[in-house]
Amino acid sequence: MKILHLSTHDIRGGAARAAYRLHQGLQAIGEDSSMLVQRKHGDDPTVSLDKRPLGRVASLLTPHVDKLPLAFYPKRQPMPWGLNWTPSPTATWANHAQPDIVQLHWIADGFVPLHAFAKIKAPLVWTLHDSWAFTGGCHLPYECFRYRQSCGACPQLKSTQEHDLSRWLWQAKDKALRDRRVTIVTPSRWLATCAQSSSLMRDCRVEVIPNGLDLTRFKPVDKKFARAALGLPSDKKLILFGALNSTSDRNKGFHLLAPALQSIAASALGNETELVIFGAPRPAQPPALGLPAHYPGRLQDEVSVALLYAAADLFVAPSIQENLSNMVMEALACGTPCVAFQIGGMPDMIDHQQNGYLARPFESDDLAAGISWVLGDEMRWQQLTVAARRKVEENFELQHVARRYTSLYEELMH
Repeated sequence: MKILHLSTHDIRGGAARAAYRLHQGLQAIGEDSSMLVQRKHGDDPTVSLDKRPLGRVASLLTPHVDKLPLAFYPKRQPMPWGLNWTPSPTATWANHAQPDIVQLHWIADGFVPLHAFAKIKAPLVWTLHDSWAFTGGCHLPYECFRYRQSCGACPQLKSTQEHDLSRWLWQAKDKALRDRRVTIVTPSRWLATCAQSSSLMRDCRVEVIPNGLDLTRFKPVDKKFARAALGLPSDKKLILFGALNSTSDRNKGFHLLAPALQSIAASALGNETELVIFGAPRPAQPPALGLPAHYPGRLQDEVSVALLYAAADLFVAPSIQENLSNMVMEALACGTPCVAFQIGGMPDMIDHQQNGYLARPFESDDLAAGISWVLGDEMRWQQLTVAARRKVEENFELQHVARRYTSLYEELMH
């Protein structure tokens, strides 16, 4: 079976990493899998991009051109927002590869325009990594549910007009999904529920297949060895927090984590606990969190990331909205219990008080209580670490996930 994945990036960002891992998983079980991307950051020869001189220029310019209509909304919120209206040769390139299945992933920044769906000849499967596919343009709708009707008067655009840019984009998506049958896959049950409740996808087939993980790369490692390799203290309990732009991306919840850490610092755990923040450089003026903090920055390879998870006693993910967090899955695979708010896809991975703790949404006090509960008893912590690894082995092993996809592909081809 020949599968072609379309993804804006190959390995940059959580959605891209999930797509690339699926690509690798399919290859590992003997499938002919390749990727076509707008921006390539790795060196895998099975990942390609438009190498023509004009194609390289277009890949740089398209993300900026695609966002030009947003200039009509100067007061809009600084949130991720996309349109995918600009012309693109992606459909032509996809058809030239003659795949049996075309697998869409995160295709924002104008990589796969909506009008291209009808031009792609092979069956289309679209894995959603956020909410963009069924909204009028936002990737994170938060408490807005206008996507259940037809968008318009978009709060993120600060628009009061029903026939605004979000309505126009909703109409374009409605046409694209009516002109071409697309099978939807969501990695979390939560995102499936959102998609099925949307006006755009309520008539689509929606399947839940989680992201997968290579458990030979992400696995428990001796904690003393991991800490020595990374230059971290061996005699402290370490709380790990990380994300791309971990301290500046409001959706990642650092502003909710800070009060929880201050509470931990004032508790009996304060003197024996330190913090590790990765994914962002050390700020010029570090926030007062009450705990000593280490900033390893952005780690560029999975070996170092896996070592960091294994070095920690706990990983905390205070996100406001999250599909199926790669980082939570990676931490669990390394035997590190996780604490998060009970939102999005977190309950798909974290079993409350079995391999971690699910705090009441956006209550920093309960987040602190969860951290204390995990770290406060050594025997309980040991049980949590075993359950963390077992959860991933039983549900998210990469080749098992790849086989679930091939079963879907084979069904769609017949």
